[in-house]
Amino acid sequence: MILTPELERIRQVTHGHALDYGLDFFEVIYEILTYEEMNAIASYGGFPTRYPHWRFGMEHEQLSKSYAFGLHKIYEMVINNDPCYAYLLDANPVVDHKIVMAHVYGHSDFFKNNAWFSKTNRKMMDQMANHGTRIRRLIDTHGLEKVEDFIDCCLSLENLIDPHSLFIRRERDPESVQEDDQVRKLRSKDYMQDFINPPKVLEAEQKRLKAEKERERPFPEEPVRDVLRFLLNHGQLKSWEAEVLSIIRDEAYYFAPQAQTKITNEGWASYWHSTMMTEKLMDASELIDYADHHSGTLGGGSRRLNPYKLGLELFRDIEDRWNKGRFGKEYEECTDVLEKQHWDLKLGQGRAKIFEVRKVHNDITFIDSFLTEDFCREHRMFSFAFDQKTGNFHIDSRKFQQVKRGLLFQLTNSGQPIIYVKDGNYGNRSELLLSHQHEGIDLKVDYARETLKNLQRLWKRPVNLETVVAENGKILRYDGENFSEQDRKEEASSTASD
Repeated sequence: MILTPELERIRQVTHGHALDYGLDFFEVIYEILTYEEMNAIASYGGFPTRYPHWRFGMEHEQLSKSYAFGLHKIYEMVINNDPCYAYLLDANPVVDHKIVMAHVYGHSDFFKNNAWFSKTNRKMMDQMANHGTRIRRLIDTHGLEKVEDFIDCCLSLENLIDPHSLFIRRERDPESVQEDDQVRKLRSKDYMQDFINPPKVLEAEQKRLKAEKERERPFPEEPVRDVLRFLLNHGQLKSWEAEVLSIIRDEAYYFAPQAQTKITNEGWASYWHSTMMTEKLMDASELIDYADHHSGTLGGGSRRLNPYKLGLELFRDIEDRWNKGRFGKEYEECTDVLEKQHWDLKLGQGRAKIFEVRKVHNDITFIDSFLTEDFCREHRMFSFAFDQKTGNFHIDSRKFQQVKRGLLFQLTNSGQPIIYVKDGNYGNRSELLLSHQHEGIDLKVDYARETLKNLQRLWKRPVNLETVVAENGKILRYDGENFSEQDRKEEASSTASD
């Protein structure tokens, strides 16, 4: 549905204000949807032409019931694409449409300019439609149940990618023959070369050395974090299975920056909708409704982190600090509390600074660089823990370093375990050995077993996982029929004896 004349006028005004503030965004195409259409598109992640799968139907059922019982309401959806697509709910009042449009321009500016989105496919709307067509063809050829079951398997592994691999070269280039690998020639006069060092003999010896070098070379040479790519390159997949896994991997990389920048992205969009509404867009008659809806966005329970709230307040704090010069060595070393409270060098660098932050940071670097002790104290931030005795959560600490460390830990790898491929020929039996980068929290063993089961299905050989369980090194193994577990020390000694 196209925009009504009133909404088109609001769009033009909001667009003009966004440009005046210095936002640089993709063209935004707005579409008005009913709540049924909004829930349907939301269940597909904002892409109405995605491949068919039962989880999208389950998501739609959950969204529909939640909306019917008044438990949630989708105000907007916006897609990282060029042009940028945004969906408006037709039942929203005018003040909500103003908030949403201003919020969307903030998101579009972030998508276009943030470094972590720079490698994403800007034509993903078309690519998703292409993926849907390819999956439907595979379903026609191999059957719905078979393809859908394999998609389930791939989706359970979609977090086993390397979100930094697009920016960092992690693997060595294919090795050429090194000087040390060259065949040693016997000394001789030039006219005797072909007799003392026959070319055919040298060539055969060179091949033998190369084959021996290949046998000795670790596989892979270095741990590989992109497990899905390793499976695509070295797994025994059928062509249609490789096609499905490739699609799942492509979409996982597309969505990865959104998980990495949830706080920063939502904070940036919230900053601009609040700025434009309070300074330019809002009529006096809309004040109460705006305050009600804005506070609802920034609210939240004490147990759950609200990315809108934290991101917005941090951007405001950064702007205020850089306007007043509350940063740097001189400010940090000041011990006079009263002087710090009234510190104002009138630098006026706040707006430029937040645009810089928007350009280069993800959530981890954002929090690590700009979360201060004063900010934590002002916003009463704390860490909490679960009490096994009472069965309740309780405040664990209000100390700044512990609060910051806990928040960074929660955001690392989007809360997912970090897994590497360590050996593709484990025990010289073509088995796969994965290694879990243990950061103090054990894997959920039941989850790990299901993951190994799906990995084995793709690798077609036994799969092993090196991890820590209750402070003891373990090797979890699935051979296609049975699970087993043994201590890493025992495994090392038995491997050596083999």
